[in-house]
Amino acid sequence: MARYTGPVCRLCRRHGEKLFLKGDRCFTPKCSFDRRPNPPGPRPARRRKVSDRGLQLREKQRARVAYGVLEKQFVRYYKEAIRRPGVSGENLVRLLETRLDNIVYRLGFADSRSQARQLVRHGIIAVNGRKLDVPSAHLKEGDVVSFTARGLRSEYYKIVQDGIKSKNSPSWLTLDAAGMTGRVAGVPTVAQGETHLFNENVIIEYYSR
Repeated sequence: MARYTGPVCRLCRRHGEKLFLKGDRCFTPKCSFDRRPNPPGPRPARRRKVSDRGLQLREKQRARVAYGVLEKQFVRYYKEAIRRPGVSGENLVRLLETRLDNIVYRLGFADSRSQARQLVRHGIIAVNGRKLDVPSAHLKEGDVVSFTARGLRSEYYKIVQDGIKSKNSPSWLTLDAAGMTGRVAGVPTVAQGETHLFNENVIIEYYSR
């Protein structure tokens, strides 16, 4: 399945949850979900009860849309999560959180994950001093994220530099606002992921059936 390129606000309305897909706009009165929280399309004549399988599917879709991951990728993350030692749900969240595009977003270098993915694709982001243009690349503890030489010359870099001090990064990442670099200082926990949007254990149950 190709990546969704339509209005992302419809995705929030479809899943019944604000997924913060448009960055700062989601915190303003212009947010479409706040103005029209009902699902897109004609309203059904009567409300149908959702099965347990349907509820599990909703949790999986919310996580997939929030992180901008395709179904095939998500299945690979599930298989890797159950293969690793420990709690599978926690492993799944760590795999999603340690993606390069998510870390760029978490550091405040981008307003949304889709924008972070675009920055990586355009060769503006470097990892350990070398350009890395693969948004799905997984970073490990000790890796340093910065801007490439091309990124330093861009107008976007100046915009980020002016507003980076107002950004808050999670505790497993350290941000050097003066040097415009970030470092993976630890391993993300479940509480530090987007688990307020989905239940990772329900997702594991969905794929385990």
